[in-house]
Order: sequence, then C-alpha cells, then structure tokens
Amino acid sequence: MAKPNYSFEKRQREMAKKKKKEEKDREKAARKAHPQPGDGSVEPDDDKDTEVGGTEGTTAEGGSAGD
Repeated sequence: MAKPNYSFEKRQREMAKKKKKEEKDREKAARKAHPQPGDGSVEPDDDKDTEVGGTEGTTAEGGSAGD
C-alpha cells in the first residue's frame, strides 16, 4: 500500500486557502470601489445621531460609573 503524501495535501490546502483569500480580497476591493445603494453599508451623514452633552461616565440608572 502506498504511503500518503501529507506535504502534497498540505500544499494543496494552503493553495486553496490562498486562492479563496485572494478572491475575497478582490470582491472586497470591488465593493469598496463601487458601493451599491442599499447593500447594508452605512456611511456617516452628519452628527445627527450623536448626543451632545456630558453623558460620559454615567450609568443607565443615572448614577456615576465610579460608584
């Protein structure tokens, strides 16, 4: 019976992984270069959603976070 060639199998797995990663990177770059409307990506418009004030350091109960 023939002995399995583990180094060949490992090289094949690594090459498949590398190919998959390259395809994913290409798709990601294409999405970044040509964003589709309504694809779920959200770009910040203005500071409408941000709160203005000193809410830092407080908990939901209204107490200080350091208590």
